[in-house]
Amino acid sequence: MFSGFGMEMILIFGLASFRLTRLIVFDKITEWLRSPFFEELIEEGEIYLVPQKSGVRRWIGELLSCYWCTGIWTSAILLAVYVFIPAFGLPVILGLAIAAVGSIIESFITKGLGD
Repeated sequence: MFSGFGMEMILIFGLASFRLTRLIVFDKITEWLRSPFFEELIEEGEIYLVPQKSGVRRWIGELLSCYWCTGIWTSAILLAVYVFIPAFGLPVILGLAIAAVGSIIESFITKGLGD
């Protein structure tokens, strides 16, 4: 099943997982996905998002507030999609990996130009 799964595939999966994790945890476009699991806490004029107080929403809120935790789950999901639905999974994984490279390059350029 995993024959030929060398370092290049690990790199591709790593980049894809990185991009999907950032998409879920940080990007504005997925704010709608995160919002039911957080409540706003205003302290000294600053707004903080904290996980809901109890139940499944708290558990998911805790998961979504932890980049490392979400990364494990996105990696597992990408691997499962690759194994069980390869015709769909591989293009998605490659697209996410390419987007990750683009975002990394953009970060370096932005930091280098001082924006």
